Amino acid sequence: MPRFSIVVPVFKVQGYLRECLDSVLEQSYRDIEVIAVDDCSPDSCGAIIDEYAARDARVKAVHLPENVGLGRARNAGLRQARGDYVLFLDSDDSYTPGLLEALAARLDAVGDLDILVFDHVRTYWWGKGGRSQAADLIERAGTDVFRLEERPEYVHLFLVAWNKAFRREFFVGQGFQYAPGLYEDAPVTHMAMVTAERIGCLNRVGIEYRQRRQGAITKTPGRKHFDIFTQYEGLFAFLAERPELAWAAPMLFERAVFHMLFTLKRPERVRAADRREFFDRTADFYARHVPAGFTLPGGPTGVYMRAVAKRLYRAYQAAQLAARAKRVGPNKVVRAKNKAGKRAYAGLYTLQRRRTPDPGLAVYTSYWDRLPSCNPLAVFEKARELAPQVHGVWVVRKELAGRVPDGIDHVVRDSRRYWEVMARARYFVNNVDFPDHVVKRPGQLHLQTHHGTPLKRMGLDQRAYPAAARGTDFDRLLEHVDRWDLSVSSNQYSTKQWERAYPGSYASLDTGYPRNDRYYGADAEDVAAVRARLGIAPGRTALLYAPTHREYRTDWTPSFDLARVAKVLGDDFVLMVRTHHFDDLTPELRGLAEQGAVLDVSRHPCVEDLCLAADALVSDYSSLTFDYANLDRPIVIYADDWEIYSQVRGVTFDLLSGRPGDTPGAVATTEDELIDTFRSGRWRGSEAAALRAAFRARFCQYDDGHAAERVVRRFFLGQDAGPAVVPLERRTPAPSPVRG
Repeated sequence: MPRFSIVVPVFKVQGYLRECLDSVLEQSYRDIEVIAVDDCSPDSCGAIIDEYAARDARVKAVHLPENVGLGRARNAGLRQARGDYVLFLDSDDSYTPGLLEALAARLDAVGDLDILVFDHVRTYWWGKGGRSQAADLIERAGTDVFRLEERPEYVHLFLVAWNKAFRREFFVGQGFQYAPGLYEDAPVTHMAMVTAERIGCLNRVGIEYRQRRQGAITKTPGRKHFDIFTQYEGLFAFLAERPELAWAAPMLFERAVFHMLFTLKRPERVRAADRREFFDRTADFYARHVPAGFTLPGGPTGVYMRAVAKRLYRAYQAAQLAARAKRVGPNKVVRAKNKAGKRAYAGLYTLQRRRTPDPGLAVYTSYWDRLPSCNPLAVFEKARELAPQVHGVWVVRKELAGRVPDGIDHVVRDSRRYWEVMARARYFVNNVDFPDHVVKRPGQLHLQTHHGTPLKRMGLDQRAYPAAARGTDFDRLLEHVDRWDLSVSSNQYSTKQWERAYPGSYASLDTGYPRNDRYYGADAEDVAAVRARLGIAPGRTALLYAPTHREYRTDWTPSFDLARVAKVLGDDFVLMVRTHHFDDLTPELRGLAEQGAVLDVSRHPCVEDLCLAADALVSDYSSLTFDYANLDRPIVIYADDWEIYSQVRGVTFDLLSGRPGDTPGAVATTEDELIDTFRSGRWRGSEAAALRAAFRARFCQYDDGHAAERVVRRFFLGQDAGPAVVPLERRTPAPSPVRG
């Protein structure tokens, strides 16, 4: 029987679950069991749990047939627990190193406790917070063992399930169960604290309590927050059945009403339209359960409780307004006015925004208003077919306007029509983000298509990598994220990364990347035509070299000697070079192209054409690697600076590990190795093919030629149903042009 059972209820936390489970399983104290309860999570959480259970015997996977909510998921895990002590860990939080060993040492030193409480730190998206409000209480307790009746101040310990180790026989013996609904922690915590005979505290931060920017139910306003009344009614029914606990009624009553008032004043919980009713329900609870002789506390809490006791909602509002005015102060008022002033854009834009959004108008742009391309272009083309009632207009830079293909309506950024379109359109499609001056208003919808699978760290994850994050305003970034309604993903891995890197209220659209449809719609004639347009002679093996951008370099230079590699490989090969769009063209590359040593395709308008033309891809850490894998053609990773890149830019997995699913094919770290990779045939050998197959299975999960249709049906037509994803083994990508 293990010393500790850790129950982890799991629901829609796929971006955080691995970190949570790792924090438990990597603890120095090993005598544990982990009961991970999949509360019928609709994402990949269930698969992650099964993965951990398969590789670590201490993990037990429990899959519930239907979603029952946090409280009852905890109960399900508790029924499976066999440890001396049971702990509950929320699946987006994590343990600090050494916590369980410290808990075991304290229990060994003082003997069995009914409850052992430990401290926590709040982890915000911008970093860790300070000490918890209970830190002083926990510190003062030292190694004392006490009952709550003896030390009533400890009723102020944080009302959650996850900062305590409960002796399982005590918890189960008392019949404690978490009720359905929100605020399920509060009554059980109070019941346990008032019935425990031996309580102790451990002065140690044991939990990183993640403050998710979006997604937490306590930050989602709605009627669910009225659950608090049912929860506390359950607590007082419990007290009524145990007259020996009468001493606890006054303190628990005060904490209950305080908790209700705390909830009421938070707009992220109780909507303005519901506040009066919530106040009245609080007053009803007060009248039903106020203990005889109850004394109101002092300070602001007493003022609010007095308003509740007398049912004076206007008095409560007046107290709130006075407190808010004192808290805001004149400087913040001035700043608010300045912010409002900055949002008063051109008069035309302001005027047009007063009109109802046009349901037949969509705005498209890609790569900061460059020429139409990437996922937005694929969505645009499919929308013209499936949603012809929606007229699409592209935003482009002035210097590029003359190069927009015929038949594509477009506006120049900052022109008069630009402001009209941005104000009136209902639909917005982009693979980066729209400028700060764009105001999203009710009735407008934003689709974020992204433009790659994230090997490198993105969004908020860049904070740990100053060189990569240089100049990034993370507050502004999150304001942009708040516009998104849908976020497109090509695989579960990307979905998890987007949810972590760009926390928001958007919905993930697991459809595949629309731009990758091209790889499944092209045939041998299409491939031959593309190669002919590029000037690739029949019979030659075309290698596409597409390196990514390096933040730590001031300008781009090839990572290997292009001329030497091209010469050594000989006339049977042609080397196409595609620099990153952030990088300027170099005289060296221009000169080699003029000499015919390489084919410079850096400014070719369609990267999908280049991939179709290529017999193999040579890349480093570019997201193009993931797209090219759809073609099931050889991929060679040339990584001469992996250690520097991974430390400076940050990466999400080890591309060079050689493990199936991580590495897409042959790897070279020097120029000579790169040459040998091709001369030896290793680039297209059986080992490379096996690695490529595993890589495709992981990262080409949804790309099957129907991604654009799924996106258009959901975004423009409001249809949930779309073509089912074709299994990988049944997909037919464009035929390879490889010769011999």
